Amino acid sequence: MDGKVKAVCISREKGTKKENIKEAKLIEKFGIEEDAHAGNWHRQVSLLGIESIEKMEQLEMDLELEFGDFAENITTKGIELYSLPVGTILNIGDDVKLEVTQIGKECHHGCEILKQVGKCIMPKEGIFAKVVKGGIIKTGDEIYVIE
Repeated sequence: MDGKVKAVCISREKGTKKENIKEAKLIEKFGIEEDAHAGNWHRQVSLLGIESIEKMEQLEMDLELEFGDFAENITTKGIELYSLPVGTILNIGDDVKLEVTQIGKECHHGCEILKQVGKCIMPKEGIFAKVVKGGIIKTGDEIYVIE
């Protein structure tokens, strides 16, 4: 095992924080069912490590963050996501396979976290993937990095 799923989050609108739903269906070549960012493009699923979230909390001592606050779909533990090369395959749970398509991103205008905190970790440490094989994922699932 390389890591674990700490949270599974979706939002029904772009540009908002995501809600931790604990379990979700991932659809091949589409993304997470009912998530606003799903579609036929390269950023179907976003991932962020809890270690990155904890860095933000240490920088801003009065900040209390929840899963999904950075608009990540999957919060992970135990994998330095931003060091994975594009093209890396992640196996999650029994069935799901994701292919890493992008490391980091530009923060969009009106980002909720940027407004609230003044800085955001997703542009440097968040990653994006497309769904190569769909299935159900849930909190506690194991994640294996296949290179």
